[in-house]
Amino acid sequence: MASVRARTVLLTGSNRGIGLELVRQLLGTPRPPAWIFATCRDPEGPRAQELRDLASKHPNLVLVKLDVANPSAITEAAKVVEGKLNGAGLNLLINNAAIYTPTASLEVVDAEDMMRTYQTNAVGPLLMAQAFLPLLKKAARESTEKGLSCSKAAIINISTVMGSIERTAASFIKPVISYRCSKAALNMLTKCQALTYGDAGILCVALHPGWVKTDMGTQEADLTVDTSVRGLLSVLPILSEKHSGTLLNWEGKAIPW
Repeated sequence: MASVRARTVLLTGSNRGIGLELVRQLLGTPRPPAWIFATCRDPEGPRAQELRDLASKHPNLVLVKLDVANPSAITEAAKVVEGKLNGAGLNLLINNAAIYTPTASLEVVDAEDMMRTYQTNAVGPLLMAQAFLPLLKKAARESTEKGLSCSKAAIINISTVMGSIERTAASFIKPVISYRCSKAALNMLTKCQALTYGDAGILCVALHPGWVKTDMGTQEADLTVDTSVRGLLSVLPILSEKHSGTLLNWEGKAIPW
């Protein structure tokens, strides 16, 4: 399996589930990134213990405090990462952090839940891309690679088939309105980012990790975290300009909007 050759990677929501496994498997590749910036809301808290354990063994793993629902926290995190990179660019931004309210049916979902979910799942990735855009552009400019790729400069938005309008009926047994709507917005954001940032050499793709056995996905899910992340990491190296602005699953198969 080809591996991601990005020298510098930043992930949001890195202290559990898919985010934590992405960090773990990236560190375990034959040629791991020179820097992995793993962000979460409370790097010193009990829920980040596994992340701290990894950081104690891997000097290329840097933990960064970041709440994607807080614009000022995003700005501060960008400053921290820029300082650590010391003139280098950021090759790969993975917007993984998300929240999910399983009981959010049309009958009971309220404005507070809708706004809170949009803030994390759609607005957060928007602001993350804005804040880290200078570092992504720098990586793209300094790369010798042709075309678009995750090794050059890329924004990967972790989305879901539940944000696909065309596929809604097939999965509507779980309405989860706020989550669905926020991820549909994330899909549109990905398309807009691709059309805007492509000229700067930045690849923009949305990836569906599958229904995964995590706190969010529940234990009823089809995939283990390990299987999902292995799939995602096998897709990243094959992404090119033809995939920019698309939604793919963990096996690299296209999902309709």
